[in-house]
Amino acid sequence: MNLERITPRRTRVGLVAGGLGAYWPQFPELLPQLQASARRVAERLSGMDCEVVDAGFVSDEREGAAAAEKLRVADCDLIIGFLTTYLTSSMLAPVAQRSGSPVLLLNLQPTEAMDHANFDTGAWLAYCGACPLPEMANAFRRVGVEFRSVSGYLEDERAWTRIERWIKAAGVRAAFRHGRHGLLGHLYPGMMDVSTDPTLVTAQLGGHVEILEIDDLRVRVEKVTNDETAARMDLARKVFDLDDSVVEEDFAWGARVSVALDRLVEDFSLDTLAYYHRGLDGETHERVGAGFILGASLLTARGIPAAGEFELRNSLAMLVMDRLGAGGSFTELQALNFRDNVVEMGHDGPAHLAISARRPLLRGLGVYHGKRGWGVSVEFDVKHGPVTLLGLGQERDGRFTLVASEGEVVPGPLLEIGNTTSRVDFGGNPGEWTDAWSAAGVNHHWALGTGHRVAELEAVADLLGLELRVVRV
Repeated sequence: MNLERITPRRTRVGLVAGGLGAYWPQFPELLPQLQASARRVAERLSGMDCEVVDAGFVSDEREGAAAAEKLRVADCDLIIGFLTTYLTSSMLAPVAQRSGSPVLLLNLQPTEAMDHANFDTGAWLAYCGACPLPEMANAFRRVGVEFRSVSGYLEDERAWTRIERWIKAAGVRAAFRHGRHGLLGHLYPGMMDVSTDPTLVTAQLGGHVEILEIDDLRVRVEKVTNDETAARMDLARKVFDLDDSVVEEDFAWGARVSVALDRLVEDFSLDTLAYYHRGLDGETHERVGAGFILGASLLTARGIPAAGEFELRNSLAMLVMDRLGAGGSFTELQALNFRDNVVEMGHDGPAHLAISARRPLLRGLGVYHGKRGWGVSVEFDVKHGPVTLLGLGQERDGRFTLVASEGEVVPGPLLEIGNTTSRVDFGGNPGEWTDAWSAAGVNHHWALGTGHRVAELEAVADLLGLELRVVRV
């Protein structure tokens, strides 16, 4: 076993380009130019870590219908319609209607501006992709399809940055549509906000929630060999610094549970895992429940987000941030520092090792605060610089919401208690930020990821059909 990321299903992007066939006999040089532009778009898309299903170039509504059928069968996560010049809305309406996939329209003219002094009608038509855009927007609205577009020119990096956001958002949507989410154990007693109806996850996001027992892990722990345990301890020594407080027996137990967690994830084909088990008086189930942190952190680093305290919505928020390339570490409020104007936040338990500011530390704990058990825990600070928080809230009527805030992790003193702690500056009074964050409907925990990601989360919210609430002070 190594820390290479588990390769997720590649995002599948459908592409159809088109223009009005009546132009081709009138302007013989136009179609080859537009087809070359379409090939360039396909080339750029293929460089964005996605699988491109190219339905070709359409010139009338019959060819549009044929392309629609090809893309419907392909089960795309996002369909891109490239408006190379004017084309009628009837050519793309079937593409938008039949697939059930979200559609993004591109209006990318050949260069930044026309050469007005030397252009004739045929040359102008290659710059006319903007012309049908309002028509498409109105037609999509009338046939009940969400409209979204990016306008620019063929090598416009600003436009391609926006396009890439939609590709990433489609990857998040795909992760939910095809996802399998483990929910192991039981609710942390009394945490009313954490409770989540698994049916609502499938209804609103797609995918499947697999209900697991602590015994599903126990029986796998019992089958782990001493050699496998030793190999996992060797791996942990390569990944972590070990504090003097780490007890060898507890370290070995965490490594044994880590191996079993890998098998649990593989056996149930899980993409995320949320867990909690209280246990009693040092019996086997309590020890298994207390042994998660090492293995859950290693899983999270490999692209399988794991969250404690039975926080299913948190593991899903972590999945969003992970698929955006932001990491996404299990986080809650710890304290406010009004002297330095920072919010201190983090959590004991699993962490996303890929976003640590330094080599992570394994610390031995004689007690897990608020939980039964003892063992080893992960300690680090998130990389200093811009960060984004993302929580998956839930309203009274059951609707999920995305709640986000951008800030900056700054240096300063941290607790050394086996927690992942960061000092986050939100550009204002930490008390006012905390009040606004709490009022936005976020749950007890959220994902802390690197980079400012609200622009990407806007695209994610659009494709998922969720409200995005952004907290600023």
